[in-house]
Amino acid sequence: MKINITINNKAYEIVAEKEMPLLWAIRDFVGLTGTKFGCGVAQCGACSVLVNGKLTKSCSISLEEVIDKEILTIEGTSKNLEYLRKAWDDGNVPQCGYCQSGQLIAATALLNTIEKPTDKDIDTFMSANICRCGTYTRIRKAIHKAVSLKNEAI
Repeated sequence: MKINITINNKAYEIVAEKEMPLLWAIRDFVGLTGTKFGCGVAQCGACSVLVNGKLTKSCSISLEEVIDKEILTIEGTSKNLEYLRKAWDDGNVPQCGYCQSGQLIAATALLNTIEKPTDKDIDTFMSANICRCGTYTRIRKAIHKAVSLKNEAI
């Protein structure tokens, strides 16, 4: 079946079953490998993307569910993602780095929702993403730094 989806503001026509998880279409058909397979059951967050601005685990949503929707992956751009990438780098957030694309996407969704999040906001919102290396303190600091970087640029 031919399925048309939009990823990072670019249209793609994919020939696949409509039940295929979005994750595999992103990685195997479109070739964007920043979105990672972690657990396959929407528990770890490594596969996180934004679908119409909403944080979504791409391993648990089908292609059929994203037709006519905007998908943003780690390869996409957004103002929050630019500031977050800089803050992530400045704070040496990643260790193994495997979860980081999902963490950055989740942080993007957080900053799209709450302009100046508190530690509690960050901890609550980011709890859906697991970091095996335990860099949660660095992630929290980086999110605060991203807010600061964004405010400095204004």
